[in-house]
Amino acid sequence: MDPVAVGLLADLAGGTGGDGGRRAWEALGALVRRPTGVGSGEAELVALERAPGDVACAHALSTALAVRAALEPEFGVELVRWQEQARLVRTGEGSVRNEISGGTFHGTVSIQQGRDFHIWPDQRQ
Repeated sequence: MDPVAVGLLADLAGGTGGDGGRRAWEALGALVRRPTGVGSGEAELVALERAPGDVACAHALSTALAVRAALEPEFGVELVRWQEQARLVRTGEGSVRNEISGGTFHGTVSIQQGRDFHIWPDQRQ
């Protein structure tokens, strides 16, 4: 497994990506805090939270995550999955599109934020 990019960690710790970035950072925290028999990386995570612009802290967290992933294959799989999602938040890849079309709507229409979310008209006549 490739180490988690130091820049990605620093950006997310610093609040990049708005709400999506915050959720990605929280998801990493939840993953790191799972019980483990080896070094969890929690100390490094907390250090980066306290100093989000500190590249040395981001590098220490990246290293701790790589070591844990090497020692715990299940953690490694989850970390790869997390990293794929976190990269989308950071880079803005993908698209968000809300669409309401056709029909007549009465009342309030709530827009949900998400990827590829559609509200299709009720086909019953």
